[in-house]
Amino acid sequence: MSDPTEIPTDHANPARRRAESVVIVNTGDGKGKSTAAFGVVVRAVARGWRVAVVQFIKSGNWNVGEEAVCRDRLGVDWWALGEGFTWDSTDLTRDQAVAQAAWAHAAAVVGAGEHRLVVLDEITYPMNWGWIDTDAVVAAIAARPAAVNLVCTGRDAPGALVDVADTVTEMRKLKHAYDTGVLAKKGIDY
Repeated sequence: MSDPTEIPTDHANPARRRAESVVIVNTGDGKGKSTAAFGVVVRAVARGWRVAVVQFIKSGNWNVGEEAVCRDRLGVDWWALGEGFTWDSTDLTRDQAVAQAAWAHAAAVVGAGEHRLVVLDEITYPMNWGWIDTDAVVAAIAARPAAVNLVCTGRDAPGALVDVADTVTEMRKLKHAYDTGVLAKKGIDY
């Protein structure tokens, strides 16, 4: 926390430089990790960038507003490759295989270098469950083509992912409607 008596001009700033790309991680137990990532998607599209989103939990059967607007109206390449919430699963072995296939696809998208922004939405979950190898994810991020920017989202970002990132933001929940029984709301949550 900053000192409220500190004068804004007292900050020591490092020498400024341009980076060809950055890695952003949005993590924490608060709402807004994916929402913030989709804000970056809109900025990138507005700059004429080619953008891709790979979702690791949401499946192609879900009808989410961000996919409809980004894919259908903004031309974002979008892959919802997950199997849904694990607590609804009848076959976690299949879910793990789906996550591994999603990672193989995401790694190919990142490595191809055709997109200036790639969002790896909810990637931390299969990493933390051991379904995809954290070291492989970090290696692919580190070896990405120079112009590929990444946004990775999900709770409990592994330390190695935090270490390879340039910017890490932790969303902290103070209060959430779901905790009082309020269901996810169209237009707000999806």
